[in-house]
Amino acid sequence: MRRRRTRWSAAAASAWIQSSAGGSYCFGAYSAALKASQGYDQSTLNAVSFFKDVGANVGVLSGALASSAAARRRPWLVLLAGAAQCTAGYLPIWLAVAGATPRPPVAAMCLYMLVAAHAQTFFNTANVVTAVENFPDRRGTVIGIMKGFLGLSGAILVQIYRTVFGGNPSSFILMLAILPTSLTLLLMFFVEVYPENKEYNKKFLDAFSLIALLVAGYLMFIIIGECIFTLGSSARTVTLAILLLLLLSPLVIVVKAEKMESEKPEECEQLLAESTSMNKPPFNRELEPSNQDVARILSTENPNLLEAMCTFNFWLLFLAMACGMGSGLATVNNIGQIGGSLGYTSVETGTLVSLWSIWNFIGRFGAGYTSDHFLRSKSMGRPLFISLTLLTMSVGHLIISSGLPGSLYAGSVLVGLCYGCQWSLMPSITSEIFGLRHFGTIFNTVAIASPFGSYILSVRVVGYIYDRESSGHHACMGKHCFMLSFLIMACVCVLGSAVAFALFYRTRRFYKQVIYPRLQSMLLE
Repeated sequence: MRRRRTRWSAAAASAWIQSSAGGSYCFGAYSAALKASQGYDQSTLNAVSFFKDVGANVGVLSGALASSAAARRRPWLVLLAGAAQCTAGYLPIWLAVAGATPRPPVAAMCLYMLVAAHAQTFFNTANVVTAVENFPDRRGTVIGIMKGFLGLSGAILVQIYRTVFGGNPSSFILMLAILPTSLTLLLMFFVEVYPENKEYNKKFLDAFSLIALLVAGYLMFIIIGECIFTLGSSARTVTLAILLLLLLSPLVIVVKAEKMESEKPEECEQLLAESTSMNKPPFNRELEPSNQDVARILSTENPNLLEAMCTFNFWLLFLAMACGMGSGLATVNNIGQIGGSLGYTSVETGTLVSLWSIWNFIGRFGAGYTSDHFLRSKSMGRPLFISLTLLTMSVGHLIISSGLPGSLYAGSVLVGLCYGCQWSLMPSITSEIFGLRHFGTIFNTVAIASPFGSYILSVRVVGYIYDRESSGHHACMGKHCFMLSFLIMACVCVLGSAVAFALFYRTRRFYKQVIYPRLQSMLLE
């Protein structure tokens, strides 16, 4: 008898696809080879990188496809579109770098990079939307898990590249064209919505979270170890094998969860009741919405993109994300130059770039889990957490601007953590304020705030001030190169925090009178 697929197999398949989908985070691993093989100067390479950022963050098309009637029933259509773009983008880049084809025009290379990075939005949209549909009462946690694995994918892909291809950049590009596509084609039919399964045991979702934390911790151990010791081929093979075993471990959770739910329904219901009674607050009937409140909310529930964009809440969220995501992306895009101006070695700045994915993951995972807890226990709206993370990010920018010894390490930890938090909180807030019907389209439109803010802060602020501070064509050295830029970005984050707090204030009754009772009713079903 064929094993039936469940929400657990969908979660595992989505996590595995996310683990290979972050090719846009690996640009630094092959950018030097791309620059040398195509004869680019730094400005041209930055132009190609900009199209990468646009492709990876502007997911309106993937959101529109995910919101269509056909794709809501068949999320694999969105994944298939992403797989096709992944190969169509990276394959011509590999052929050009390997010298198999003549050098394409710069405009063509920008287009290839845009298409390749744009595939990431299709993978991410399909997996995140499906996870939220399957676990609507813990959407912060599952979004954190999915976004977390995507954040870790850069470090995972680099480990595979260094072990299997021995540091050959052109082979790495070929891997980016083949691996995510192959894995998606293998797993995409498992990524489905299972609305009929209303009850599940929370401990299995917590186990997914634990595995994500173990993978992040292990990757940090490898990255730090590589800075201290020289690993031979055998040692690299062993470390990669352990990493792959950790990534495969969700299969054990799937088997156990499906076995319990199919063969021991009484035990499952008993465990569910115990975990629910231990982890949920008493149901507060006083917080149930009145008939007028329900009518008001339902009249605008599940708006389409244009209807959402006509609301003040949409633009408050967009502005807050432009401040936070934009300054975070500007930091990581310039971290190499910042390290160089402060006297860091190339090894030290390389370590910072590698560790960024770990901080990013911890922020994505931690914010989702923490905001879920406070929403379920205190009916505390998630926009408050965006406000708090932006305040913390401003502190990180101030630390970097100081130029003190070790400031780049400490500041990048805070900025990376808070940047990851926003990528977990923003989709959760979008799904709650604007509903799930057009969730993919709306949250991908809000995500445009990331490249929008990054362009203003990275090009118009950081780049302009750096060029002004540098003498002629020489590299700028000293803390003055970036001090003013990061003071400005700290102020921008304070502004974003105020905007996010305004969104929290505007939606506080909505969270208490609609979202909180809705969560409680899910727990009581």
